[in-house]
Amino acid sequence: MTTTIALAGKGGVGKTTVAGMVIKWLAQNQPGSILAIDADPAANLNMVLGLDIDWTVGDIREDMLQQVKSSLTQGGAAMGVMPGGASKRDYLDYHIRTSLAEGSRFDLIAMGRGEGPGCYCAVNHNLREVIDDMSRHYAYVVIDNEAGMEHLSRRTTRDVQHLLVVSDPTQRGLVTAANIAQMRKDLDIAVENAYLIVNRLPGEAVPAPLQAEIDKLDLPLLGVIPADDDLTTFEYSGRPLIDLGDESPVYRSVARMMGAIL
Repeated sequence: MTTTIALAGKGGVGKTTVAGMVIKWLAQNQPGSILAIDADPAANLNMVLGLDIDWTVGDIREDMLQQVKSSLTQGGAAMGVMPGGASKRDYLDYHIRTSLAEGSRFDLIAMGRGEGPGCYCAVNHNLREVIDDMSRHYAYVVIDNEAGMEHLSRRTTRDVQHLLVVSDPTQRGLVTAANIAQMRKDLDIAVENAYLIVNRLPGEAVPAPLQAEIDKLDLPLLGVIPADDDLTTFEYSGRPLIDLGDESPVYRSVARMMGAIL
């Protein structure tokens, strides 16, 4: 059985950093392979994980649609066949699998840019089928979402066991977290558990005014992650955050949270 963990939150709150620490913890503590899905168009989870990305799913989708448009006059693509005789589903399946960035314990797919002005309904249906088929061969799937949750059910039909809503210690971050908490109830997929994580907290204690706002949310507080200068040093140097030592306060905080829910 595959366990799916999704992350969401306002842009800039550190979702991708937390996703990297979640993947690091899974790789070190849980058996089975891990698939990371970077669903943020900014696509920088690969930098956190130290993997190279040549093609994103968005690139593959656009390339396929360009081939469809150029061959419409020949009748092949209009009947669901790509130039050369492959079906659109088989074309996507092959190219998405070959775009996979492979690590020792985890692999990565980057979704890349959003849809252009064309018709994407059938393409997105095929994409979901391909990604869901790939996902079932992994013990864990970790999805790093863009700022909101509205595209999650277009990426996968797989239920989410654990939704981690990341906020920084600001009112804006918590307002976005509250909106995501409400939005999860309207998705086409089931979210079994949802939690709040407060990232980059200065000091060890949650200030009383911030705690008062957290208490209003429809999300239990899973834990806090302290602000950490070592993380900033890694960012400046370009080193993959997956290489943070186990003694890192950021990693230790995420490890405690993951141990609690898994």
